[in-house]
Amino acid sequence: MNFEIKGIHLEVTEAMRAYIEKKMTRLDFAREYVVDMLFTISKEGSSFKIEVMINFRWGNPTHVGLEGFDIFKGIDKMFDKIEVKITREKNKIQDHKGLESVRTTENIKEEL
Repeated sequence: MNFEIKGIHLEVTEAMRAYIEKKMTRLDFAREYVVDMLFTISKEGSSFKIEVMINFRWGNPTHVGLEGFDIFKGIDKMFDKIEVKITREKNKIQDHKGLESVRTTENIKEEL
């Protein structure tokens, strides 16, 4: 899973980048499902806005956003939302097309 962090109207500090990289371990369960994630952090006045665009292997992109005054608490809340969103999207695909529709490396190896 690839991820990119971009700052708008602020510089993404090494502390922010390290904190997001540390939190990415929470998403280890989704490495098979997510192709890439784009984090956009912007500052508007005294508040921060964090947005994440998630691209899934089955082609569905999704967007998650959050606003707050503390950037690190916002990142924590954002990862809570991302976990829920990924789980919901994965379950929706499995319910709609069956368990075989979600391609994982194990499924691909069995096909070969």
